[in-house]
Amino acid sequence: MKMLINVAESVVSDALRGMAAAHPELTVDVDNRVILRRDAPVAGKVALVSGGGSGHEPLHGGFVGPGMLSAACPGEVFTSPVPDQMVRAAAAVDSGAGVLFIVKNYTGDVLNFDMAAELAEDEGIQVAKVLVNDDVAVVDSLYTAGRRGTGATLFVEKIAGAAAEEGQPLERVEALARQVNESARSFGVALGACTTPAKGSPTFDLPSGELELGIGIHGEPGRERRPMMTSGEIADFAVDAVLADLNPTSPVLVLVNGMGATPLLELYGFNAEVQRVLGERGVPVARTLVGNYVTSLDMAGASVTLCQVDEELLRLWDAPVSTAGLRWGM
Repeated sequence: MKMLINVAESVVSDALRGMAAAHPELTVDVDNRVILRRDAPVAGKVALVSGGGSGHEPLHGGFVGPGMLSAACPGEVFTSPVPDQMVRAAAAVDSGAGVLFIVKNYTGDVLNFDMAAELAEDEGIQVAKVLVNDDVAVVDSLYTAGRRGTGATLFVEKIAGAAAEEGQPLERVEALARQVNESARSFGVALGACTTPAKGSPTFDLPSGELELGIGIHGEPGRERRPMMTSGEIADFAVDAVLADLNPTSPVLVLVNGMGATPLLELYGFNAEVQRVLGERGVPVARTLVGNYVTSLDMAGASVTLCQVDEELLRLWDAPVSTAGLRWGM
């Protein structure tokens, strides 16, 4: 497989150096692998820290900035960051108002963020944690016990980040993050496998005439493999899977997310089908976001995330944000 890299061992460091050069509004510590808001810590503001394995860009480093995260900790490709990174990030952004860790439900992330929270509290930093577990495709997978954390992570980081930007206290920011997670569900589909730099070949075999329904963001197996389906058929399956678990009673935010190799032409066409299904099911749509936000390297495919919102959650979603990967209202 051809890749635009030097060597596999330096992929993450090279990307961080490039990010630092492109975004002077960030402080990027390449050696310690921590990405910070340059103005952190912000006096009186709750700090949000997240992170995870690299390969899901722009998640999480692309969501550091006003209105979202205070810091992000990138691990190696598809590998959790280590507690030292998380503690260093928390110490750098804590203003005394506390730090919220936003953690996707993968075993390595959960264990390392739990350890980091204990270490940070030993240093006098008040820490709260929120676990994102929105994927309805499977209950357990190769990487986790329980539902996986996927596209709802963006909703949690954006809405909790807006609340923190307003100066809301840690307890309220944590409660809003939990509300968003409990109100959101996702389902993903792979049309082709991803290729990790270290392996240099597809992570699993998916014949050209088939697709995998219910994959995770690391290419984990899903519910089933089927012959290739049309965009409309995939939308019917994915949206119905989400609605069967979510059963929204209020308008929803919609994220139609590309997995890394699916062009916007296809994603917008898929969004048209998602909107059709929601209309047929009587689900009102408040806002829609289409693009590559929570990716899996070069995987072909897409995921759908729905989050039911009330007036406050919608107001916080609409609030200004200025990050490398998400920007409006500034």
